[in-house]
Amino acid sequence: MRNRKTRHGLLAVALAGGLLLTGCNSGGSAGIDRAADGKGRQRADGAAPLPAPAPDSPEGGKGDAATPGGRDDPPAAPDHLSTFALDVDTASYGYARRTLAEGRLPDPATVRPEEFVNSFRQDYPRPDGDGFSVSVDGARAGDDGWSLLRVGLTTRGDDGESARPPAALTFVIDVSGSMAEPGRLDLVKESLGIMTDRLRPDDSVALVTFSDTAETVLPMTRLGDTGAGRSRVHTAISGLEPTQSTNLEAGITTGYATAVAGKERGATNRVVLLSDALANTGETSADGILDRISDARREHGITLFGVGVGSEYGDALMERLADKGDGHTTYVSDPEEAREVFCEQLPAHVELRARDAKAQVAFDPETVERFRLIGYENRAVADEDFRDDSVDGGEIGPGHTVTALYAVRAKPGAEGHLATARVRWLDPESRAPREASGRVRAADLEGTLWRADGGLRTAAVAAYFADALRARGGGAHSSAGGAAPLPGAPSLAELARRADALPGGGEQVRGLADAVDRAVRLTGGAG
Repeated sequence: MRNRKTRHGLLAVALAGGLLLTGCNSGGSAGIDRAADGKGRQRADGAAPLPAPAPDSPEGGKGDAATPGGRDDPPAAPDHLSTFALDVDTASYGYARRTLAEGRLPDPATVRPEEFVNSFRQDYPRPDGDGFSVSVDGARAGDDGWSLLRVGLTTRGDDGESARPPAALTFVIDVSGSMAEPGRLDLVKESLGIMTDRLRPDDSVALVTFSDTAETVLPMTRLGDTGAGRSRVHTAISGLEPTQSTNLEAGITTGYATAVAGKERGATNRVVLLSDALANTGETSADGILDRISDARREHGITLFGVGVGSEYGDALMERLADKGDGHTTYVSDPEEAREVFCEQLPAHVELRARDAKAQVAFDPETVERFRLIGYENRAVADEDFRDDSVDGGEIGPGHTVTALYAVRAKPGAEGHLATARVRWLDPESRAPREASGRVRAADLEGTLWRADGGLRTAAVAAYFADALRARGGGAHSSAGGAAPLPGAPSLAELARRADALPGGGEQVRGLADAVDRAVRLTGGAG
């Protein structure tokens, strides 16, 4: 995202996400422990401590779960703040599962803890209108004073098939030679065909392919009521065949040009990139590629949704493209996952509940000794930019949940207020700023983690799992750049038992337990 200033004083956290579009009837951690005394603890980059947040803005609205604007909260000391842009990416977890299923441990550089946590939808109370509700809770992670604090943000669900605006979707499809591998182009074609049959008559689709060059094989086409539009889309999809090298720059540039040319008034316009992101021709850097289509992104508001495929996958490039393109990424490895993405997640990107959403947690210096945010290095925002609405945040759609996990060490005998979490966003229609907040007290973290509710335990297992996979690789990504393992972290063997005991027994939870089991077998169970 543009204008985002990376801040290294945090171990940034886990946000979770389940986005939905209704056309169907679905890095390395730069952080360190942060002292909470506000006395001379410098940021990890050596800069002076950052200032406390500005007073609540008068236009800051509150969601259903909001508390008063914070005027009664104790002032936060400079190093008591943690600020990040909201994110609902899940590609890191999906790719890790694919890698483990093939008998390999994932590269630690591809493991982003927030995307592991974001892969599991939480049952937070939802607001009535656009924007967010805020829930804050936690539990003790051990006997050394550390707890896991959960900040839960959620938006109202979708309003039904007829309520969302029409969709104008430009699919940019990688047909390079590497996409010939089973589970790449064949999976893309099957998924697009299913989605085409389930979109509404007032939705429109364009198709752009790229290998060594790019081509618009289908301009923006209204699906319509007669069947002729859908037939044209199906014909274009069936003709997709793998060819030569991967000129991702040409694909993105042509895709955005096609989206602008076919932009429909009153519709939500999106570019959807489907690729293994193994660029090897033309411009291959995310910043260089996106510089070429910056006008389309900023002037026309056309954002990017990246869908990754393949056992060999350019994770870093795809993640950077979506981040800089104000969008999201996910990863699919089988038809079931593809159906969920194209029939559930993608349609949610047609509608927005919030623009440029950012969160800030202010820890009370009287009760908090240290804290660590888990993940989110690529989403960090300078504390003073929380209320600067020119600084990009996340674009969030209907039914999203975002979970941020913090490791927090309270002072001995701490009582009363522990932290206040705020979320700020722009109304998707008026662009007016809004805020909501929630508070947590020391007493709210007195329960033990493994006896907490199922959602918190699932988030904890996902975060501990990501931390363990990072640590297995050593180097810069090992346990967050050399920091100690997360407080209360079990061995992988113990984590596998915790995963097996998670409530619900749904497919997502079973998938997590299976992934941990596979990691245990590959590592011998060490943590």
